[in-house]
Amino acid sequence: MNTVLVVGGGLAGLSTARRLRELGFEGSVTIVDPAPLPYDRPPLSKTFLLGETTEEGLLLASAEWYAENKVEVLKDSVVALRPDVELVSGETIRADRVVLATGSRARRLPISGADLPGVRSLRTVADARRLREDLQPDRELVIVGAGLIGAEVASTAHRLGLRVTLVDPVETPLVPAVGRDLATYLHDMHRKAGIRVITGQAGEIRRDGSRYAVVLADGTALQADTVLSAVGGVPDIGLASAAGLATCDGIVVDANGRTSNPAVYAVGDSARVRLADGTLTRRGEHWEAARQSGERAAAAILGAQVEPQVSSWFWSDRHGVHVEAFGRLRGLGTTVLRGRPGGPWAALHINAAGYLVGAAAIDDSTTVRAARRIAERRRQVDPAELADPTTNLRKLAR
Repeated sequence: MNTVLVVGGGLAGLSTARRLRELGFEGSVTIVDPAPLPYDRPPLSKTFLLGETTEEGLLLASAEWYAENKVEVLKDSVVALRPDVELVSGETIRADRVVLATGSRARRLPISGADLPGVRSLRTVADARRLREDLQPDRELVIVGAGLIGAEVASTAHRLGLRVTLVDPVETPLVPAVGRDLATYLHDMHRKAGIRVITGQAGEIRRDGSRYAVVLADGTALQADTVLSAVGGVPDIGLASAAGLATCDGIVVDANGRTSNPAVYAVGDSARVRLADGTLTRRGEHWEAARQSGERAAAAILGAQVEPQVSSWFWSDRHGVHVEAFGRLRGLGTTVLRGRPGGPWAALHINAAGYLVGAAAIDDSTTVRAARRIAERRRQVDPAELADPTTNLRKLAR
């Protein structure tokens, strides 16, 4: 094996290339992506919109790193795998292994008016540039979707002086991710900040003179200068499907990222793992999951030791607080609270067998890190001990 070609330059793609070099691979490594260099996406909804991070500051690695590590980046797009890789530019590349890091694209609102020019999405730096131009003080922004991206942009836009309305059909978003107590507290922060929060379903978007109206299912019309659709992402599986790879709401892979074609791997948001028993897991759509999947695929490609998969973990920032979570916060068992609202506060979920399987925290990264170690080491825990803020969780994790 002499050549590895990575399709997609996000975190998962770069992590694959970086790990290949770390493991001593001396062959050709090429990343193909329409962006000049791979960049980080979490800051797009926060510091980039605020103007605190530049496009150069988003880069996951410097131009010098690619030169020093002999990783070529082609600013192009792949149109087919047949089996050679065909690019938009007309060039054809032959590779011994192909890694699909195609990510996901913004889910389109399934309503009339979703394609009007004032309706934005936020997935790429180009999306963020356009949205940043719209976020001017005293303008009105309606956000449809109060998940992580919607909540973060709501907080950012409010800080920039906009009048913000946040719409979601779920009364309390993020309950599965952080538990009901923390989810309720986080969602209420929008109202306390002065953001209008509506539980409802968007039914139509229409022009209203030079502005827009988001019409809800109950007939309520919300005026806006800009509308942000923040209703999640759809895995980009077009290349995989056209190449005959197995797909099911994602590119189906084994635990090491290998697709139904042993010469092709898939990593990041677009990949969906099928376990040995045939169970299809949920796609990992967070930063750390993307990094880990790339590293695991690189090791598998080289026949090196593949690190065991660890619990999924994510973070978010809004209204001046930092949120972290991993694992499951629902299901049979017990959820205990540690700390209190207004300070470091955590929810930890223990399953029916007495094992810690998930935790979420506000401004308490230490608790989440310790809880992850406890969960990964399969330690049975006492709920009362976890809830006691004087208990040193790092000691329990040893």
